[in-house]
Amino acid sequence: MSTADLLPLAVAIPLLGAAVLAVAGRWLPRPARDALATAWAAADVTCLCLLWIRTSPNGRAVSWLGDWTPTGGHSVGIVLVADRLGIGLALLAAVLVLAVLGYAWRYFDEPSGEHGGIFPALLLLFEAGMCGFTLTGDLFDAFVFFELMGAVAYALTGYRIEDPRPLHGALAFGLVNSAAAYLSLLGIGLLYARTGELGLAQIGAALDARAATGHGRDALVVVAFVLVLAGPLVKAAAVPFHFWLPDAHAVAPSPVCMLLSGVMVELGVYGVARIHRVVFAGTGGLPDDIVRGTLLAAGVLTALVGAVMCWQQRHLKRMLAFSTVGHIGLFLIGASLLDPAGLAGTAVYVAGHAGAKAALFGLTGVLLDRYGSVDEHGLHGRARELRLPGLLFVLGALALAGLPPFGTGLGKALTEEAAGHELGWLPAEFVLVSALTGGAVLRAGLRVFGGVGAPPTELPEVAATSGEGEEPEIRPTERRLPRPMVAVPGLLLAGCLAVGVLPGIGRALASGAAAFTDRAGYLADVLGRPAPPAAPPPEAWWTASGTGLGLLSVLLAAGFATAALRRDPRRGTGRLYRAAVLPLRRLHSGLLGDYVAWLTVGLAALLVAITARL
Repeated sequence: MSTADLLPLAVAIPLLGAAVLAVAGRWLPRPARDALATAWAAADVTCLCLLWIRTSPNGRAVSWLGDWTPTGGHSVGIVLVADRLGIGLALLAAVLVLAVLGYAWRYFDEPSGEHGGIFPALLLLFEAGMCGFTLTGDLFDAFVFFELMGAVAYALTGYRIEDPRPLHGALAFGLVNSAAAYLSLLGIGLLYARTGELGLAQIGAALDARAATGHGRDALVVVAFVLVLAGPLVKAAAVPFHFWLPDAHAVAPSPVCMLLSGVMVELGVYGVARIHRVVFAGTGGLPDDIVRGTLLAAGVLTALVGAVMCWQQRHLKRMLAFSTVGHIGLFLIGASLLDPAGLAGTAVYVAGHAGAKAALFGLTGVLLDRYGSVDEHGLHGRARELRLPGLLFVLGALALAGLPPFGTGLGKALTEEAAGHELGWLPAEFVLVSALTGGAVLRAGLRVFGGVGAPPTELPEVAATSGEGEEPEIRPTERRLPRPMVAVPGLLLAGCLAVGVLPGIGRALASGAAAFTDRAGYLADVLGRPAPPAAPPPEAWWTASGTGLGLLSVLLAAGFATAALRRDPRRGTGRLYRAAVLPLRRLHSGLLGDYVAWLTVGLAALLVAITARL
């Protein structure tokens, strides 16, 4: 089987698996359904591994479906394009789906009959959307796969339909993301009206051709850029488009949270980088310095808001969700550098973060199973008996803080070094955000699993949802803890460690980053032109400064957690909290109308920021 055949197969395998489970699941017993879903997921992992091996580190695999190849630089066919970075992200999604399926064996009391097999079928359908989005070379098909992924994510978030809270979270998730998707579709329509093309490479080449004839960028191109990026930026939960994310994570089943935070929101950052690089980075698009400054500002703001809000949470799922927002900001900073070094560091960071964050959500599911609560205060000392989950939770917190030699630490080190060449103060933000998010999770782990510190008391001005009194997601709760619920988080943390200690992973992702930023090579491979020589990949290994900053982040995280645990619970809040933090908390109102208003404000600010510098 050729490499070109593996590309559509990587999307078709989970699609076919979802269809088989939806039809046959009503007749199969539960163990057979779980085994069948796991086999389909493993088959897709195998397919993507083969695709990774057969694709050149500095090249791309291209597949024109139905052999509808371009004629004279124009085409009406659908193209799939895969470089090592796109394949790696699809492989990450497939591995996480496989892990979640293993974690969720016997997780729900899923009914037999006509509704049997729905949950694993939805997971496979979700995987198909994610893989298709990373591998497509067509802008409209990217929208289709993005919406397939989103629609399934809404259903998975509200899977526990008997509880109104998941339905509310899924509704906010769905409406905000759908509004952004329709804006993206409008932007795609503007580009199609201007160029007559839908392929990423074809649109980029057409805009460059217009610029060569004296028709440079105009208001339509700028507006199209902002509109097309609306969907990816909302899916990535960049500030101020992030409000839906903590609400969805707070109510979604724990296995679903493992996918939402582990890979789905990162696909939004990938979409921003891919669309800009191929379509808008040429002479007919937008200047790199303007895009760099705009995305950098968005990343800095997102990282700070996510870190501050993460520290304020006692609801463990919301805490981890805001930690994801903070790290998305760091990923945006790395992607905004628009160079191979920044992108290589971001790719390593994403791979390590996926393992750590998915493991932490899985361990939070253990607490929800045992105690019917995800409230840091209410669980104080109650989980002392869960020694192995407690150890894994603390290790996950330290990994989030950037502890060497975890993959999160290596990715953080590489990205902050590249960012420091752009602005000297950016490494300080990486250290601060990592310390706050890792310290918040470490504080919760020591309090819940170790009973450290005095029992906290409720503060009257804190009105956040606590997470106390949640209904367990597993029935019956008195049974022994299923082994996969601890084994899978352990394996995910081992994967996070492997990213940081195996030099081959970093080198492969660095080569993929060099190919990702090679716009001329992308256009040449898709349009059948001679490809220029590829740039050498950046270094992707530990340095003394990166290791030192990682240890500094961990020490600060430990210091923050210790200070919080030793704080007198009878003390009130300070003036800084009431002046700055409390108003920020109140912006997260949970009201759908507010979230849509912030979507409008954010896009308007993005448009003003770009046009003001043109």
